[in-house]
Amino acid sequence: AVHAPFADFDALFARRLQEADAFYASILAPGVRDDADRARVMRQALAGMLWTKQFYHYDLHRWLEEHGAGAHLPPHRRHSVRNSEWSHMWNGDIISMPDKWEYPWYAAWDLAFHALPLAMVDLDFAKQQLELMLRNDYIHPNGQLPAYEWNFGDVNPPVHAWATMNMYLLERESRGGAGDLEFLKLTFSKLLLNFTWWVNRKDRTGANV
Repeated sequence: AVHAPFADFDALFARRLQEADAFYASILAPGVRDDADRARVMRQALAGMLWTKQFYHYDLHRWLEEHGAGAHLPPHRRHSVRNSEWSHMWNGDIISMPDKWEYPWYAAWDLAFHALPLAMVDLDFAKQQLELMLRNDYIHPNGQLPAYEWNFGDVNPPVHAWATMNMYLLERESRGGAGDLEFLKLTFSKLLLNFTWWVNRKDRTGANV
């Protein structure tokens, strides 16, 4: 007999729903899990975080070439356009967006905050998001993290190190005291570079950082 398409759809869908219910029951704190309304709000919020991931592609070197700001041109012929100091950047990754309908671009400090709730449902992806901004094809050679698409050179609040440390603590707690020291080692050198940029370029008087 030929198997009818979708004949087992209802049973499969019900099974997946049970799995999702069990998963969220396992990650929600008892005070939230035992209150149906709070549990629903929390689950919808996490679903929204997962839903606003998207593939983001931006070849900045090519974009600058197309706008007459390429490094191959002599300085007197280069057009003054945004992001002209960021020709090293090449974005081609799945990234958490502030809102993929209205704000389909990443912002470094939004991303740092996004990573922490995302860690509840996808720890590996959340850690990868924090590491992403520290990669050589994102972070500026001077140590600045890219702010957002329309001007990577703008300044976001320095929350990346805070988010990275909290990510480590969250994972350590969830794994019963086993933190990912390799994750900290990987991020520390780039965060130190970013801190140096803050001190030397944005806080020369030592008043804030």
